[in-house]
Amino acid sequence: MKKFVKLFLIMVFIVPISVFAEQKDKELIPNATSGLLMEYNTGKIIFSKDKDKKVAVASMTKMVAQTIILENIEKGKIKWDDIVEVSKNAADMGGSQIYLTANEKMSVRDLFKGISMASANDAVVAMAEYIAGTEEKFVDQMNKKVKELGLKNTQFKNSTGLDEEGHYSSAYDMAVIARNLLNHEKILEFSSQYEDYLRQNTENKFWLVNTNKLVRYYEGADGLKTGHTDAAKYCLAATAKKNGMRLIAIVLGEEESKVRNSEAMALLDYGFNNMKMTTIKSKGELIEEITLDKGNKDKIQVVPKTDIGVLQEKNTEKHEYSYKVKLDDIKLPMNKGDRVGKINVYEKDKLITSGDLVSNTNVDKLNYIELYTETIKDSILGIIK
Repeated sequence: MKKFVKLFLIMVFIVPISVFAEQKDKELIPNATSGLLMEYNTGKIIFSKDKDKKVAVASMTKMVAQTIILENIEKGKIKWDDIVEVSKNAADMGGSQIYLTANEKMSVRDLFKGISMASANDAVVAMAEYIAGTEEKFVDQMNKKVKELGLKNTQFKNSTGLDEEGHYSSAYDMAVIARNLLNHEKILEFSSQYEDYLRQNTENKFWLVNTNKLVRYYEGADGLKTGHTDAAKYCLAATAKKNGMRLIAIVLGEEESKVRNSEAMALLDYGFNNMKMTTIKSKGELIEEITLDKGNKDKIQVVPKTDIGVLQEKNTEKHEYSYKVKLDDIKLPMNKGDRVGKINVYEKDKLITSGDLVSNTNVDKLNYIELYTETIKDSILGIIK
């Protein structure tokens, strides 16, 4: 397939980012062992406190399990309506649970709902066994995912987050894990719900109430994951979106759930009050069209995978920014959402942020008969012309 490499420069005028990567005002979350505030699209750190300290993170561990489950669904390996038969091992999990019984059958959707809203240990082990055969093999997948994300301060011994020697993470790693989970937009359908039900239309109807109270009481909050054990104390990965900007707040090692919630909200307030995003290109906005010569479609449209913008402090002077687009080799077949290039944003010659460009449609490669037909058609048209 022909290689497409195109570079171009367009000037835009936006407010510049100031140096704020690590605010030192630790009084913002005085009771937390560690914490961090990150902007979702750019991954920029707005605030941090002991961000690389290795600590127990309880059920925030399940964010990696949720990511793997969603990846398996997106790849078609499992389906939302698949029915999972619960093992005795999964049913016997203690801590937070939806009270599964051995041999009970429940859909992937309802199990995922139990994980996302009730932080259910029995549900996550049931899904781990369904996907990998055993929880141990699933945990291997979790640790592999952590390495793929380039994280150095995380290691898991189980899929639940129950206290175990050698099971730990850090505020920074949890923020990256949360950001990666949010790339799967389906998660918000579950994490944003405050209450729901399982086993509806049965005698064992079960009321679910989200363990993350921010989704009910904080404007714009729609996730993401709570945690609590004796070793980890109270933890929270919270996310909220306002005025086109999504933030991720991490607080670890809080003594009380109310303090955990208030300090997470303090982080979010700090970010929304002091920062803003200027969007350069919106998710799904047409960047360019690429002509294809061996596909079942003549062209594909190139669009940003996510909003592309610059994070900045409020009330600063305007500066000139630019962006460049570089397209990759185009290989068929191609699925909607497959990467086809990259967009980089600069202040003068300094790279400020970047994002992936993707195809907005599926394209199959023509087979030999189709290629031959297209060649004959082109030849005839050429003669007519």
